[in-house]
Amino acid sequence: MGLWYDETFDDQTRLGLRVEKTLFSGQSDYQKIEVIDTVGFGRVLVIDNVFMTSEYDEFLYHEMLAHPALTTAPRIERVLVIGGGDGGTVREVLRHPDVKECLMIEIDELVVNVSKEYLPGIGTAWDDPRLDLRFIDGIDYVKTSKDEKFDVILLDGTDPIGPGAVLFDEAFYDGCKRMLTDDGVMALQSESPLLMMDVFVETQHKLRKLFAEVHPYLGPVPLYGTGVWSWSWCSNTGEPLRPVQERQEAIVEGSKAYNAELHQAIFALPNYVKRALKL
Repeated sequence: MGLWYDETFDDQTRLGLRVEKTLFSGQSDYQKIEVIDTVGFGRVLVIDNVFMTSEYDEFLYHEMLAHPALTTAPRIERVLVIGGGDGGTVREVLRHPDVKECLMIEIDELVVNVSKEYLPGIGTAWDDPRLDLRFIDGIDYVKTSKDEKFDVILLDGTDPIGPGAVLFDEAFYDGCKRMLTDDGVMALQSESPLLMMDVFVETQHKLRKLFAEVHPYLGPVPLYGTGVWSWSWCSNTGEPLRPVQERQEAIVEGSKAYNAELHQAIFALPNYVKRALKL
């Protein structure tokens, strides 16, 4: 049967991928990093034994994190990305010609270096002159950057374990809100409402304390357990269902998933999510 790599969710649930070979395995100052070559999902980035992204379905995650925010914010000249060491999120950000500067904050330089070497098809915008990549702690950056303002902030953190746990703190969200322009938009990955409903609901409650408009949305990512994933759109003005048409049209043709119809559909929540959020 060959070798299998399992991600264990709890004592009853795990997801396994059939592995051709391990391409990289190493330990950074923060976490264990691996890249495995699989039969069904191509190359997969694994951090602390958790599947992060794969060549097979990464576009489903990265396009959904980036474009709902980038097509609805009034301006997108300055964009901040925290996390996202595989490079997929900044790739999508920099597809927008209206973006003049994209600051990416990643705490773990080894994640970026490994992704550049073993997942070059995901991070294709590393050399874009609009990208400012800094290997620093995102928490510290948000705390200390008092005067910085961004039109869009994208939080591309890992699950709320290890170094990524602090990216789910209310204080961190509040700091990000302070760094947004008055009509700016923040989007973040907010876990699976099937697999981690408690974290999903808690995240929504934290965000609603801070933002006038908080709208979770759902999409498929087969690599992530149940295959159902969530992101959240946050702002103090506006709403997510009115994208800038010209901006949307500029990136639809090159997108594998995102389009105008899908943008509207992803914000329609199933009843089990509405009931959990008491909507």
